Amino acid sequence: MAFRAAVVTFPGSNCDRDMASALEAVSGTPALRVWHADASLPDRLDLIALPGGFSYGDYLRSGAMAATSPIMRAVVEAAERGVPVLGVCNGFQVLTEARLLPGALLRNAGQRFVCRTVALTIENADSLFTAGYRQGETIRIPVAHHDGNYYADAATLDRLEGEGRVAFRYAEGCNGSARDIAGVLSENGRVLGMMPHPERAVEDAAHPAMGEADGRRLFESILARLAVA
Repeated sequence: MAFRAAVVTFPGSNCDRDMASALEAVSGTPALRVWHADASLPDRLDLIALPGGFSYGDYLRSGAMAATSPIMRAVVEAAERGVPVLGVCNGFQVLTEARLLPGALLRNAGQRFVCRTVALTIENADSLFTAGYRQGETIRIPVAHHDGNYYADAATLDRLEGEGRVAFRYAEGCNGSARDIAGVLSENGRVLGMMPHPERAVEDAAHPAMGEADGRRLFESILARLAVA
């Protein structure tokens, strides 16, 4: 059966095509496209992806208005049933606002937009999204955000660390995130929010200086784990 992934587009999304292209490049199947005003998702989905951008112009707080859009009720229900959900950049912000992930994304330390390729350390190589990496491995993936400073209280951070729910950590200073956290997993490990953009690093030609497409393995991990399941 063909892999069925849906990419949600909000007003102001600007990485939805990148996400759809990456999913098709890795899976060989075009991604389904879903609009924020839709009340339901396609049937039998293997993955829901919330892309980067500036949903609703980042009014109120980044991701806050998108989290109340009609489609997010269906996304929350699907996540509660165990459907995997990937939120990248603005998608990560939406996931925290929808309470599918703990914490919040604040303005970057230094108040500057960060747009560059960063080094990440793999903190959990045993999740649906990260099984294609090695524990402790350093990879390189682009970031592009103004509100990527991950924040949670000390008790929440300790719980995330203790439960192995920190997926990625910045190997170098990036945006002031607490404990250099770049990506976190839900309690059941089937929702991942991350600020770096794996969909921008799926082909060597896109980043020839990197020597390898480190983002591609995230999508390959999902396909491999779902095939086993």
